[in-house]
Amino acid sequence: MFGRMRDDLTTTIGEIRDAGLYKAERVISSPQNAAISVASGKEVLNFCANNYLGLADHPEVVAAARDALDRWGFGMASVRFICGTQEIHKDLEGALSNFLGTDDTILYSSCFDANGGLFETLLGAEDAVISDELNHASIIDGIRLSKAKRYRYKNRDMGDLEAQLKDAADARYRLIATDGVFSMDGYVAPLDEICDLAERYDALVMVDDSHAVGFVGADGAGTPSLFGVKDRVDVVTGTLGKALGGASGGYVSGRAEIVELLRQRSRPYLFSNSLAPSVTAASLKALELIGGSSDLRDKLAANTALFRSKMTAAGFDVLPGDHPISPVMIGNAAEAGRLADKLLELGIYVIGFSYPVVPHGKARIRTQLSAAHSTEDVENAVAAFVEARAALA
Repeated sequence: MFGRMRDDLTTTIGEIRDAGLYKAERVISSPQNAAISVASGKEVLNFCANNYLGLADHPEVVAAARDALDRWGFGMASVRFICGTQEIHKDLEGALSNFLGTDDTILYSSCFDANGGLFETLLGAEDAVISDELNHASIIDGIRLSKAKRYRYKNRDMGDLEAQLKDAADARYRLIATDGVFSMDGYVAPLDEICDLAERYDALVMVDDSHAVGFVGADGAGTPSLFGVKDRVDVVTGTLGKALGGASGGYVSGRAEIVELLRQRSRPYLFSNSLAPSVTAASLKALELIGGSSDLRDKLAANTALFRSKMTAAGFDVLPGDHPISPVMIGNAAEAGRLADKLLELGIYVIGFSYPVVPHGKARIRTQLSAAHSTEDVENAVAAFVEARAALA
């Protein structure tokens, strides 16, 4: 039987290669940081990680993980409701709730699981989800798992959102789902306007704030903090795998009753092993570092502003905004790939993104800044972009 399937799989893989969409995995031979070593031994500057605050290899975060191995062991070998809940799991859930300004928090193995277990648990066939068209795949897949009616509105288009809310008027509950920051563009969802519409049409608001928590908002508590709507957002999902240390793990944070029901019925939570103690402890340390000082957030903001201004001055088309996701628009997919390859030769590690990850004709280099980058790192990256463009002209 597999012989026939093998032929089909080989054909499909070949089609992916021929379309220029094959995702080769570059191997690195060092810890994740602003400067990394690739398999050849060459050191390059990394401008494509989600390591926004540079905590992935921060000595205090690493030490917290190491100490947790001695204190709490390697793994839990259990789900939370059997014998997989340690004190540090409850400590992290409490710390996240305090940081985000929510009632309660529940930990998951990943944010993908958090989004995958949310909609199915909360919503039934008589309900409706109104989702931004550019939401992350985990939100899209999570919605598909639920029986709720599905509506989609144009990216950050409040007129279209209102139209979809009206179309869903017969639903028992309506839930608006949005990314806080859209990962391919760095655009921020207008949460104040979304909350206004939610209140007008008696809807709930859910935000996946994976690309914001830790560094967006005056206190780093994400887009609800940025827009002053913490108390108006019902559910926040997020990850521990980006700004908060970059390892793994996710969470749902929000209304107490929502979190309590998730503990009872959310399948990814009930049937997945507990978060590893070392990751849990390291994430607690990351939150402590973020809450104790704005230095890392300030450095990230300065690096972002410097990169965006210098790239624009050099004639590159950088999507507007002030988020550390700073997409350099190329247009043609093949050109984006060649530019990324040339930049790697010049010591800058970036990735070209093209269809189907982004729309046809919107290929780009998605650069991501980090607080771990020095001013010299940022200036070297801009210089490399200029040199690579000239070499490929």
